[in-house]
Amino acid sequence: MSEPHDILPSDRLPVTIEEEMRSSYLAYAMSVIVSRALPDVRDGLKPVHRRILYAMRESGFTADKPYRKSARAVGDVMGKYHPHGDSSIYDAMVRMAQSWSMRVRLVDGQGNFGSVDGDSPAAMRYTEARLAKSSSFLLDDIDRDTVAFQPNYDESEQEPQVLPAAFPNLLVNGASGIAVGMATNIPPHNPGEVIDAVLALIANPDMTLEELMQIVPGPDFPTGGIIMGRRGIRQAYETGRGSIPVRARAEIEEIRKDRFAIVVTEIPYQVNKATLQEKIADLVRSKDIEGISDIRDESDRSGMRVVIELKRDATPEVVLNQLYRFTQLQTSFSVNMLALDEGRPRTMGLRDVLDAFIRFREDVILRRARFDLNKARDRGHLLVGLVLAVANIDEVIALIRSAPDAATAREQLMTRTWPAADVEPLLELIHDEGNVIVDGRVHLTEAQARGILELRLQRLTGLEREKIQGELAEVSARITELLEIIGSHVRRMEVMRDELQAARAALADPRCTEISDALGDQSDESLIEPGQMVVTITRDGFIKRTPLELFRSQNRGGRGRTAAGRRGDDIVIRSFNAHTHQWVLFFSSGGKAYRMKVWHLPEAAPTAKGRALVNLLPELGEDTITAVLPLPQDEELWEDLHLVFATASGNVRRNRLSDFRNIRSSGLIAMKLDENDLLIGVATCREGQDVFLATRNARAIRFQITDDVLRVFAGRGSTGVRGIRLADGDRVVSLAVLNHVEASVEERAAYLRAANAHRRVLAAQSGDEGLEEEIEDNSELASDDEGLEEILADSPLSEDRYAELEAQEQILLTVTDTGFGRRSSAYDYRVSGRGGQGINNMTFSNARRGREVVGTLVTLDGTDVMMVTDTGRLIRLPVEQVRVMSRQAGGVTLFRVDGDERIISVFPVMEDDTETEDGAEAEDAASTEGGETAPASSADGDKADD
Repeated sequence: MSEPHDILPSDRLPVTIEEEMRSSYLAYAMSVIVSRALPDVRDGLKPVHRRILYAMRESGFTADKPYRKSARAVGDVMGKYHPHGDSSIYDAMVRMAQSWSMRVRLVDGQGNFGSVDGDSPAAMRYTEARLAKSSSFLLDDIDRDTVAFQPNYDESEQEPQVLPAAFPNLLVNGASGIAVGMATNIPPHNPGEVIDAVLALIANPDMTLEELMQIVPGPDFPTGGIIMGRRGIRQAYETGRGSIPVRARAEIEEIRKDRFAIVVTEIPYQVNKATLQEKIADLVRSKDIEGISDIRDESDRSGMRVVIELKRDATPEVVLNQLYRFTQLQTSFSVNMLALDEGRPRTMGLRDVLDAFIRFREDVILRRARFDLNKARDRGHLLVGLVLAVANIDEVIALIRSAPDAATAREQLMTRTWPAADVEPLLELIHDEGNVIVDGRVHLTEAQARGILELRLQRLTGLEREKIQGELAEVSARITELLEIIGSHVRRMEVMRDELQAARAALADPRCTEISDALGDQSDESLIEPGQMVVTITRDGFIKRTPLELFRSQNRGGRGRTAAGRRGDDIVIRSFNAHTHQWVLFFSSGGKAYRMKVWHLPEAAPTAKGRALVNLLPELGEDTITAVLPLPQDEELWEDLHLVFATASGNVRRNRLSDFRNIRSSGLIAMKLDENDLLIGVATCREGQDVFLATRNARAIRFQITDDVLRVFAGRGSTGVRGIRLADGDRVVSLAVLNHVEASVEERAAYLRAANAHRRVLAAQSGDEGLEEEIEDNSELASDDEGLEEILADSPLSEDRYAELEAQEQILLTVTDTGFGRRSSAYDYRVSGRGGQGINNMTFSNARRGREVVGTLVTLDGTDVMMVTDTGRLIRLPVEQVRVMSRQAGGVTLFRVDGDERIISVFPVMEDDTETEDGAEAEDAASTEGGETAPASSADGDKADD
């Protein structure tokens, strides 16, 4: 026998908790999906919006009536149809009244209904509302059995399951909502374009999506903006899902002299303007966006206007791109066109939504025609009775007078038969089947008998009898038309077309949102401020970029400033000047090449250590970067350029630059190196130019770049050929590419004698204090008053040939490890064959002038050079302050070093607009012996490091 607690009542069954949870959750989910969160594809409304519009119509709050308190409308909706909180109903009503939320407003509000800044609307007891005129196209004919009705929540009222919308409201106003396990986000569209698409689809049901998109190119947001690209639109219209980038409309205006501002007049859909401004201010405070000095909201009744004022040195385009990237000035609208179709959620594309609307609207027209037909037939049936009564008026009057009461009179009128001759054509005309003709006579129906009894005597006049006949003809024509609509699909499409055209005339307006064919995905490069950078690499593999303007220009002999912070004994071994948008090739000690844009490098202050290269180039491994080459910004120039490689052991090789166009992140084999060898330089070159190699022990060689001397290597895996034969302990320290000038040995020698003599004359005339340093190495000087004509008097060169050679002359700067240096003419280095021992590059008369050459590089007038010491100090020096001397000269003091401090790097600064600080000349005049300048203030007010 079972225990008592095991016995269940007869009306209960055991159910597992899993089954109960599953069934209950599914029921709840479907309730939310169908009855709350998702719009219907037919009228584009959720239940709450549908109930608001219907309740306002039933209460008489139409567009032709005065405004009524919003609280009253909310109360009617809540009490009759929507038993939820009044705040949710009021919020839905408010949104339908906001011009920045709805493409076509459905509620006409009066009072404070919020703002695009996110301000809350006033309480519903303060605001007033009525239906907008556009709502009539959703509600018209709802009382003509066009849609099905259902009982309300307590079955005391009837509410429509859907509104008989005369235009595709789902596309026009869009929708958004979150259900259980699904969500919808449909963008608004231009009403004129959407209606035109429906008309085109009616005319040609076989239209393709591409043809439809010629009519509906994309969403049309009420807040305007610019849609960037059409790919996301195409995907959304085809599959129902897609991402559409939307950008604010902003213009750059010059508000004052040399001061610009970004003026925003339209923002993306559903973006809070106040929150947007707060976000911009936060980014400015955190220095994520620089260049903004002020933000003002100048919006008024005439439209939106947010002014973002920029600093004087800011680049407006870059700041604007940064705003697009980091703020909601550019957003992506995630399209998810999910709606209820026949009560089931379905993701639809553009064509699916339009087809569903056309099917629904045809059904509305069909139901309305049937309703109107029944009404017309009822009216025609009554008119037939009136015609019979008028034709037999004497008998009818006699019958009515003899009847004791109205009921008896009605029965007698229905019992008696009447001649059918007068109404037989009419019965056929109105397709009336209520009166049956037997033996030429017809019985009246109850409705006709009642109509006769209610007939007023004035209708018996001749004029009234004609009106009855005319009305009967009209009813007959209307019935014929309705029967044609009911029986013909083509006729229903014609009716739909006419009604759509009427809706278009009332709703269409110009497009708000522009569609740009430009892609909205910004490259990171567009966010980077263009400018010159000093890129610094240390021995331990740290790299950084620093804005060039942070390094002030000093006179020669200055003390410089700290260039980089050091970790232990780490020192700077390579620095160069490049633009932020330039490609840079990195060549490793293992012979591999890597490629990166300058703006990808970490930006840091002059004293910062930077970032380890191994973190930027993970495939670098244990190798170190031994050569770096900034490439031309214009990649079209790469086709005509070659790369020349030089190693410390004196090997050289030539390759096409295009061989290095595609470099994967893991690197690319650039050159095969001998054991213990490394790359010391890579330069771009062209056929016919000259290669110049300088060694540590002051040797140099120059040879021409031709196929006979230095051919183009097809592969990247060779060690190259010998460029210079080195002595024991020597190594190559510099590679340069020079222009080849056709001149004989005699012409070059004559030019050098004349040019050097003329330069010494100019130096003596200018009172250069450093002239004594040069006299130590040059015994011959021209007289102070000797001019170029006198110098050329004994020369084999004519003035024209001298001028020609002068125009093609290149100047080389050679710097020693002790800070001495001099400039020499490239003509001083003869062109020889490849692989020789070279010629002397500099004379070291004593240890003070140097023990080895740090580098030899090409310099241009108007540019600066930078020198870095092993202690991290750096100086920037105009090359004009270093005179051009003989190749044999020991040079002058360029950079005063202390004790064992040594110059380890020299590189050019290719910029001609550097500014010498105020007071530099005075400081130079008050300098100590040897031309050393006193410490001067930097551009930011800090003193230079001693």
